[in-house]
Amino acid sequence: MFKPVKTKKVYEEVIEQIKQLIVIGELQPGDKLLSERELSEKLNVSRASIREAFSALEIMGIITIRPGEGSFVRQVSFEGMLEPLSFLLHVNVDDAMNLLEVRKTLEVEIAALAAARATPEDIEEMRAALHRMVDEVNDGEVGDKADADFHFAILKAAHNPIMIKLMGAVSDLMNSTYRFSRQKIFMEENMQNVLYDSHCSIFHAIEQKKPSLARKKMGKHITMVEESLIQLKRGGITSLTKSEKNFVHNNIKADFGFPS
Repeated sequence: MFKPVKTKKVYEEVIEQIKQLIVIGELQPGDKLLSERELSEKLNVSRASIREAFSALEIMGIITIRPGEGSFVRQVSFEGMLEPLSFLLHVNVDDAMNLLEVRKTLEVEIAALAAARATPEDIEEMRAALHRMVDEVNDGEVGDKADADFHFAILKAAHNPIMIKLMGAVSDLMNSTYRFSRQKIFMEENMQNVLYDSHCSIFHAIEQKKPSLARKKMGKHITMVEESLIQLKRGGITSLTKSEKNFVHNNIKADFGFPS
């Protein structure tokens, strides 16, 4: 069952160092890595070990190698960068509520951080996502893309690169675990109105720089989603919030209207 423990190979140590530099933000997507010669001299290892590490990193989707130009950091693969965290989360993925609890714990505090740290540009990015939510639904879509954009805009507004990576791992699991259920929630009668109402309340709390209120609104939002998922499993959503029959008037878009 078990195999003898072997000493980690040199190229694996190189991989871990490069991955760690990406995790802490020292290396960003698009950054060019040192050449094989330069890196071998800095790490005091052979160029063959560097070459092997680069090849493995490219397979993992962490870097891209361009002949004649060099090696560059790609958009970080959360699976590659956060293997230990992803493993721990996958252990509990069968217990759906545990995963939702992790999401709530992170996103509630992220909303509070965003309320304290959001720049005018961050606020406009959130506002634009809300506009797109309206446009998507009016075009006959469910609005899930803009929904994801809105939450990601809040995440970026917290200005914590490690938090972005943590939420990336959680979001990947949420997508793989709840993709079908989440789409069904968007398709429930009047659900787009309810979600838009909830998103607007979060947006206004962040815009007004009220961390406690943002925390409260995000918690309420995710609790609503949790309850909706539970009700779906029991055969359908029958009641959600008191705002279900009365759409909000947040003046995000004056001519807001859903197709019947």
